[in-house]
Amino acid sequence: MDAAYSAKAVSLRSMAKVKHPSVTTGDSGLSMTGYGYHGQGSHAAASTTDPAFRTWTPLAASADADTLPDITTLMSRARDADRNNGVVHGALQTYADNIVGHQLRLSAKPDYRLLGWDREAAREWGNGVESQFRTWAEEPEECDAAGQLTFLGLTLLMLRSAMLNGDALAVPLWEPEPHLKWSTRLMLIESDRLATPPHLSANPLLRGGIEVNDKGKPQAYWILKSHPGDRYGLLQAGPNDYERIPAKTPWGRPRVIHLHDKERTGQSRGKPIFTAVMRQFHLAGRYADADLDATVANAMVLAFLESTLPAEEASRLFEEERPFGAPKPGEAIPNAYFQKLRDYRPTLRSNTVVPVPPGASLKFHQPTRPNAQFGAFMTAVYRHAAAGLNMPYELLLKDFSQTNYSSARAALLEAWRYFLGRRRWLSDYWLRPCYKIWMEEAVDKSRIAAPGFYDHQFAYTRASWVFAGRGWVDPGKEIDAVEGRIRVGVTSRSMECAEQGEDFEDVADQRAYEKRYLQERGLWEEPQAATSKAPKAYASDNEPSPKVDPPSEDA
Repeated sequence: MDAAYSAKAVSLRSMAKVKHPSVTTGDSGLSMTGYGYHGQGSHAAASTTDPAFRTWTPLAASADADTLPDITTLMSRARDADRNNGVVHGALQTYADNIVGHQLRLSAKPDYRLLGWDREAAREWGNGVESQFRTWAEEPEECDAAGQLTFLGLTLLMLRSAMLNGDALAVPLWEPEPHLKWSTRLMLIESDRLATPPHLSANPLLRGGIEVNDKGKPQAYWILKSHPGDRYGLLQAGPNDYERIPAKTPWGRPRVIHLHDKERTGQSRGKPIFTAVMRQFHLAGRYADADLDATVANAMVLAFLESTLPAEEASRLFEEERPFGAPKPGEAIPNAYFQKLRDYRPTLRSNTVVPVPPGASLKFHQPTRPNAQFGAFMTAVYRHAAAGLNMPYELLLKDFSQTNYSSARAALLEAWRYFLGRRRWLSDYWLRPCYKIWMEEAVDKSRIAAPGFYDHQFAYTRASWVFAGRGWVDPGKEIDAVEGRIRVGVTSRSMECAEQGEDFEDVADQRAYEKRYLQERGLWEEPQAATSKAPKAYASDNEPSPKVDPPSEDA
């Protein structure tokens, strides 16, 4: 076997030395060999002799090797940009407003088929769960270990932290209190505290503070007991005082919820969303500040006084005899004419005649600022940055002044695709784990009937989340579009309500109540069918297409 393998290897090496014949294309005359493009491989992008690529030699490292050494620097720079760059700060707020928004509501949808229920029983069960969940989610003391934020507030903070830092951490706690209904609390931890202890840095299964097994599954998290940059907490814990928290309890309850995004296989930690465009934001901010300073300085100069006297005569005006002898070297000699020029401050009013000192002329300053190319240049930079943030330029700058309806719709639709993806990511890796640990307590305390909960957790905890609505650019046109989608059966009222941040059952119940209320008072009027001015683009099976009579010859 070894001899045969050696013979085969020698044969392959011999083949590698064979010179392949050159092939010349008929049109361009470009000579290529079997070894690839210009003898540098099959891809021009892999060339090592092209001047454009000669100094571009990045290492082919693993995801963690590329990310972990730079995490601290990336986080600190991203936070500084958030503090001092208004566009970066606004982008984070845009993410928060569009991904979560001003509301977060649970819509429990148990898998009634797996549970052997009917749809109506599942709906009734879900309504009861939603009511119980609100008693926990809408009370800061119930859901927040710090007692300051509702579940919506915690979710917004987790989202901002994950976007800004690359990671967001929460530790579910069990803290029974006699005056509170629930014992499950969520303690949010800044990702700086997730780190590898120095004495364990050689452990290959400890990545960025996350202890994993040989399959890459997290087993425990190493968390500093105080923030490494908190000068107020230095006396509470040492810089190397870590706590090892297991990833889960023996029965599967999460001990740590780690919200982050993965871009590569084997990536243990996330990175700030501004990473790829941080340099553009930084330099654009510096350029804008410099241009603003120059514009302000340019605008502060009104005019110059220029002397019209010959040089010798002007110099004599600045001479004055010293009454007590010759001046000392470097000593300034006061001069009445010079003092008058220095203190010259004409007052400008309508139709003012400006008196000019003898021997001088007044020349008004012609400002060269603001820079005429400033706006176009900044627009180009921010368009590039917006693409890196998966956000339209118009939404990044909140500037729709140069956009028509169609362009605005297209831009917002593209942004909405990204926001929907982030909503699903947030639901899967943050909202669902929180819902599961809360329901576990609710079942344990018999506040929710869920037979066989641990065997059917997926079925019981299946849910959707109602975030803030998308809103409308042109309500008239978009309501017509909603009616058309419902009429042809490609959507439902529940889906349309959810898109606008409403729960269909709540809307239906409220409409029924309003109808009864108005009927009791004799104020109810049957709604009239909406008539759209736009021509129909289709006809139903039972409705013939309208026929248009040909124009008469007399017309």
